[in-house]
Amino acid sequence: MDKKIYLDNAATTATRPEVVEAMLPYFTEKFGNPSSIYEFASQNKKAVDEARTIIANSLNAEISDIYFTAGGSESDNWALKATAEAYASKGNHIITSKVEHHAILHTCEYLEKHGFEVSYIDVDENGILKLDELKKAIRPTTILISIMFANNEIGTIQPIKEIGEIARENNILFHTDAVQAYGQLKIDVNELNIDMLSASGHKFNGPKGIGFLYIRKGLKIKSFVHGGAQERHRRAGTENVPGIVGIGKAAEIAMATLEERQQKETALRDMLIQRVLTEIPYTRLNGDRTKRLPNNANFSFQFIEGESLLIMLDMQNICASSGSACTSGSLDPSHVLLAIGLPHEIAHGSLRLTLSHDTTEEEINYTVDKIKDIVAKLRSMSPLYEDYVKNNQR
Repeated sequence: MDKKIYLDNAATTATRPEVVEAMLPYFTEKFGNPSSIYEFASQNKKAVDEARTIIANSLNAEISDIYFTAGGSESDNWALKATAEAYASKGNHIITSKVEHHAILHTCEYLEKHGFEVSYIDVDENGILKLDELKKAIRPTTILISIMFANNEIGTIQPIKEIGEIARENNILFHTDAVQAYGQLKIDVNELNIDMLSASGHKFNGPKGIGFLYIRKGLKIKSFVHGGAQERHRRAGTENVPGIVGIGKAAEIAMATLEERQQKETALRDMLIQRVLTEIPYTRLNGDRTKRLPNNANFSFQFIEGESLLIMLDMQNICASSGSACTSGSLDPSHVLLAIGLPHEIAHGSLRLTLSHDTTEEEINYTVDKIKDIVAKLRSMSPLYEDYVKNNQR
C-alpha cells in the first residue's frame, strides 16, 4: 500500500478541515485581543465564550467551570499542584494509580519533594484500579484522588463512577485525566461525581497547544499562571483565540459523531484484535477485552523488540507506537505494562495501534498482514525464540 496508514491516534490526531476553517479567520482579520473593550475585540470574546459553552454542555457542566489551558499536561499539573496548595491546611495526602500518565506521576513526585505524601494504587492484570486498595489507602489527611478516565497505552477504562462515589462519601476531591477519553466516551461530570477533569484538543481532531480543565464551582483552586485577569483570574495570559475556537469546533463535531464513531472504531478494533490473536502465536492483548477505548488495541509479542517492529512497520508506511508518545525516546519498558504484571522481556515487545474515524478495514487487514510478516522475520533471528521452539517440541 503506497499511502501512509496512521494508527497512532492516541499520540495525536489530524486536525479536521472544518476545525482549521473555523480557526483561520482568528489568525488574520479577527486578530483582536478578547480582553480589550472595543467592539472588534469583543467579537473574539464572544467566540471564546461560545467554545466554552460547547465544552461545558458536552460534560453537563456549568459554563463558568471550564478553563482553557495549553493542553492536558498543564491541566493535570494545575489540578494537582493547585489542590495541594489550596487544601494543605486540611491534609497532605494524595491518591493516584501506578498507570497514570507521566503528567500526573511526575507532578506527584514533585509534590512529594514538597511535603506531600502520595499513595500509588495497584491495578489488576487488565489495568483496572483495585477499588479495595483505594478504599484502604484513604486517610483523614487525604485531600485528592486523581485517577485517569482511560489509559493512554492499553486503553482500559477505569470504574470512574465508583471512584467518584468513594471520593464523595469521604469528602475528598476527585480529579480525572480524561485526555484519552474525552471525545471517545460520553462523560457527565455530575453523574460521575467528578470535581476536576483534564482534556487536550489534539486528541480529538482539534489543534495542538490547547486544552481545558473543568473545575467544579466552589473549589478553592487558585491561579496556576499569574500575570493577568484572564479565565476569571485563574489562568493569566492572552487567550489563544484560534486554538479555543478550534477546540470548541472539534468538541462540537466529536459530540455530534460520538455514537457513529464508537460503533465503527469498535468493530474495526475487534477485527484487529481477533486477527492478531488468532493468527500470530505467543501474543497477548494488553488491557481489558471489553472495558477499553473504542479505538485502542495494545499487544505484546514474545521474543521480539518493539522498537524493531515499529521501525519495520514504518518502512511499510504504517505509523504505530509502543506506548506513550511522551516517553517514546525511553529504552525502559512501559510502566503501565510492568504495573499489569508483564515481565520486562515481554513488555519490551509491545505495540499500540489506535484507530480514527478515517481508518478503513482495508488498512487494518494490510497492517495485520505486515505485522505477521515482520514478527515472523524478527523471531527467525531470535535465539530465544529458537530455543523456546526446540524445548517445546521435545
